[in-house]
Amino acid sequence: MSAITPPDGHLAEDAENPELIKAKIISETARINWPQLQKFYAAGSVITVSSGHDLVEVAFAFSADDKAKVADWLAAGAVARTTEQQAQQWFDNNTELWAVVISPWVLVQDKPAQLN
Repeated sequence: MSAITPPDGHLAEDAENPELIKAKIISETARINWPQLQKFYAAGSVITVSSGHDLVEVAFAFSADDKAKVADWLAAGAVARTTEQQAQQWFDNNTELWAVVISPWVLVQDKPAQLN
């Protein structure tokens, strides 16, 4: 008797493919107004990514648990927990941010939408 591959059997292989993981991160990245993120900020889960960095690359490093890369960004101040002052400014301005969830974190970036 031969084993039958379940219809979603390919998903385990896909989980190891960095390009597919990045594509998934891109598909889950969206613009959202700060007030909708406040409950996550209150829980200490919001991480700010500087506008000079690629949000998807940072999210990928978080998802891959790349401690060295994340530590470098933290040390350089390119990635940090969102400060109270920043949260207040975003609240006051009802700022729309780029965001993606890499559980348990919500990574946000204040980068204007690009017009095509």
